[in-house]
Amino acid sequence: MAYYNVERRELSSGEPRYKTTIFVKKNGRIVHRESKTFKKKALANTFGKNRVADIESNGLNGVKICTIGELIDLYMNDKDLYDRDGRTKRYCINLLRDCQISKVNTNELRISDLIAHCRDRRSSGAKPTTISHDISYLKAVMKKAQPVFNIETNVNIFEDAFTVLKEMELIGKSEKRTRRPTDTELNKLRGALMEREQHHANTIPLTDILDFSILSCMRISEVCGLRWEDLNMEQKTVLVRDRKDPRKKQGNHMVAPLLGGAFDIVMKQPNQKELIFPYNSRSVTAAFQRVRNKLGIEDLRYHDLRREGASRLFEKGYSIEEVAQVTGHRNLNTLWTVYTQLFPHKLHDKDEIL
Repeated sequence: MAYYNVERRELSSGEPRYKTTIFVKKNGRIVHRESKTFKKKALANTFGKNRVADIESNGLNGVKICTIGELIDLYMNDKDLYDRDGRTKRYCINLLRDCQISKVNTNELRISDLIAHCRDRRSSGAKPTTISHDISYLKAVMKKAQPVFNIETNVNIFEDAFTVLKEMELIGKSEKRTRRPTDTELNKLRGALMEREQHHANTIPLTDILDFSILSCMRISEVCGLRWEDLNMEQKTVLVRDRKDPRKKQGNHMVAPLLGGAFDIVMKQPNQKELIFPYNSRSVTAAFQRVRNKLGIEDLRYHDLRREGASRLFEKGYSIEEVAQVTGHRNLNTLWTVYTQLFPHKLHDKDEIL
């Protein structure tokens, strides 16, 4: 059974709009819902009558129309899609669900709607890089609409939209980050972390993890995911499971060498659990941030330790291919341009060795 109703709404300007919602019931429960908004009530009623007649005659096999918010709900409820996304993408998709743009119909999205969304996000303090994620992830969701949910969209507008939004500087790429901790900052951090370790409530070897993060060039989530069973004591290597890769979300296991004392730090840890560092990665970064803030060290993130480790390897004379085996980068250009920031004065040390 299919039926419809028309709901009157008003824009912020006071101009009326009429939203037609189509419902299909089966065995007493709603199995399908779609909607479309019109400027005139007569058009809304005509659409409702025609769409109900089409469903009654041809069933629901025709292409459907819904709001972006309803499409996001479908996407989030699909485990084969949403559950495979990373944390950042899921966060952005959740945020989009609560934005004004979610009320636009999937087949009626215009570049002007995207511009309005970007301006709203900018006014709330979001930077062009963050807003760029919104648009990219919205496009990704809408690309799944037709093949997965049989929902009509005009996803092809995004190609022109990206050009316009960049020209308006509403979206943009993140600036290359070059921050490395100085020796003085690292010494202060180690001292403060050692002091924190003496507290009776602390169970995390913070200084060991700090030094291991630099020497191994691993992300903190990778450090806290290492397993004893994956450690090769003879070759001094360890298997890093599910290493981050934009082309492969899971199963991206890589063997990494434990250089420059990283292996010795591992062997100091008690082999009593499955994990080598059986701690919550967020607890480690939270402790680091509290100590960093207390010391007054500005603009230093835990992830900068990964850049510090990679840069040290380059300064020691390792080739980019060799460094990539440690960091896990498959794209050597990304490794060189993003994860290295060489100190020129270090070249004197290398010159003396040569």
